Amino acid sequence: MKIIKNYNTFLNEKAELNEGVYDQGILKAFFMAGGPGSGKSFVASELFGFPKGVMGSVSYSTGLKLVNNDNAFENYLKKAGLSAGKLADYAKDEDKWAEVMVIRDKAKGITKRLQDNYINGRLGQVIDGTGKNFDKIRGHRKLYQDLGYDTYMVFVNTSLEIALERNQMRERKLDDSMVEKMWKDVQDNLGHFQKLFGANRMLIVDNSAFGGDVLSQVEKQIAKHIRKPIQNPLGKRWIQEQTTLKDKNKPS
Repeated sequence: MKIIKNYNTFLNEKAELNEGVYDQGILKAFFMAGGPGSGKSFVASELFGFPKGVMGSVSYSTGLKLVNNDNAFENYLKKAGLSAGKLADYAKDEDKWAEVMVIRDKAKGITKRLQDNYINGRLGQVIDGTGKNFDKIRGHRKLYQDLGYDTYMVFVNTSLEIALERNQMRERKLDDSMVEKMWKDVQDNLGHFQKLFGANRMLIVDNSAFGGDVLSQVEKQIAKHIRKPIQNPLGKRWIQEQTTLKDKNKPS
């Protein structure tokens, strides 16, 4: 399984995505949700097999592609000799903060171009986010649904106390007041997400203790969803069209 470690090489060479219509994960989109300190990155790595902190990550076990702007942002900060843990200090320096904003925009642009490549090939994806903006996720889900994807959510839950404690151990730690607000925003959206995705496609992970037993149960459910044939009629039609096209182009 190829792991893309250099965004620019991938984009400049216009690397070909070799996945086919029968690959596992095709037309499956998993949305991650969980506030700062929830352990979402750990859960994503454990459940889907993503290498931690690698830009353009590809799961070594499922073939799913990770869409995560933070990985790109932190990698580009390091290349510029900056630290994600010092963003609060950089914000006090106008010139330094301007440099950070340029890097952030670059990371967003690169991530968007990768995501577009994945979508064009209808490749399976894990879209990482906090879940604090319900309307944004609802809009993104609709986009994927309209393209034929079956969509799911993995909601990583933890108590506010644990989230605050873990936040202090992060390199990019936030003010406690911001963690509390984001935690509340995400919690307020839980019921909306359950209604949006439906009980069968909403997986909730209680990550208060980084428990392996809990993750193993959710991992089995995810594997089942990945193996399951596409349910979205638009996705079924896309696969049929691509299969017909390939058959026509086969050498006689």
